[in-house]
Amino acid sequence: MENINEIIEKLGLETNLALEEIPNIDLYMDQVIQLFENKFSESRRNPEEKVLTKTMINNYAKGKLVFPIHNKKYSKEHLILMSIIYQLKGALSINDIKITLDGINKKVVKEDINLESFYNGYLKLTNKNVSDFKEDIDSRINMVKDESLEDGNSPDLEHVLMISSLVHMSNLYRRVAEKLVDEIVVEKEVKRQR
Repeated sequence: MENINEIIEKLGLETNLALEEIPNIDLYMDQVIQLFENKFSESRRNPEEKVLTKTMINNYAKGKLVFPIHNKKYSKEHLILMSIIYQLKGALSINDIKITLDGINKKVVKEDINLESFYNGYLKLTNKNVSDFKEDIDSRINMVKDESLEDGNSPDLEHVLMISSLVHMSNLYRRVAEKLVDEIVVEKEVKRQR
């Protein structure tokens, strides 16, 4: 477990698509894929894994995770939403992502949102989350080592404890996020009944 901080550094957790990296001109699908591959390639678990594919983009469009595409070109706003989808899909189902982003998509279509300002807030939060995560990892390493010393566990069991602890924390966060998605659904139902 001594190498966990090295692992974390190699994950590229701070990697996000910054606003200044998104062109102000609309892009074709292949250009979008290339932009995402160049930006997020280090965050892949293995080299064969694709960051974004034509099928994924088509599914996002068909599933209405993003507002309609015009002339087979993707705007800066589409790329912002795809960047958020890229992060959300690690924990939420496609349906949950659709529910989560539905209000934003509607506001984009109505031109009732400053999406760049929203995205800047999102990026600030993600950077803070990474910082908090690194502090939490150090704390969790110490807790696992303390637990292992008490029980006389071998290093391989220490790894299992750490993996289990991380997965448990991940599940706790995911479950809360899912309940927040469920609240969006309930709020929509209440509005429809009025």
